[in-house]
Amino acid sequence: MSTIAEIRSATEADADGIAAVFAPYVTGSVVTFETTPPAPDQWRAKIRESDLPFLVLSDPKIAGYALAAPWRPKPAYRHTVETTIYLAPEAAGQGHGRRLLDELLKRCADAGAKQAIAVVVDSGSPASRRLHRAAGFTDAGVLRRVGFKDGRWLDTLLMQRELG
Repeated sequence: MSTIAEIRSATEADADGIAAVFAPYVTGSVVTFETTPPAPDQWRAKIRESDLPFLVLSDPKIAGYALAAPWRPKPAYRHTVETTIYLAPEAAGQGHGRRLLDELLKRCADAGAKQAIAVVVDSGSPASRRLHRAAGFTDAGVLRRVGFKDGRWLDTLLMQRELG
């Protein structure tokens, strides 16, 4: 993978690539609480229906994605987003995650978001915690034993960053 991979808004044509990036995390790790990988049609619908930034890293194959979603549905939370980022293994460790997350946060701020929340499985990937801390997120709390996957209870670490 080149070091100059393009970051751009996701289109429905990217759904197969996004599904391919995410599926191994669902089936082979605890970094997500999903237990069945979403099908490309589900990703197409998510891209089509999203009012918030949804980005892909392409080179030209999809090598990662980042998206923002409403933190909670109640109107008072409308300025707070939850961020999600995943990279294909071949894209890791080259600075792509930081570039992708920084661009997502910039676009969220441009869209009027004031706070970004990341929900990181505490016993999942330490790289995710490092990435979010490097991007200015701070620990906001731990939710203990809130997920059950692969025969064990898992905690989530809430991380938060002010935008704008």
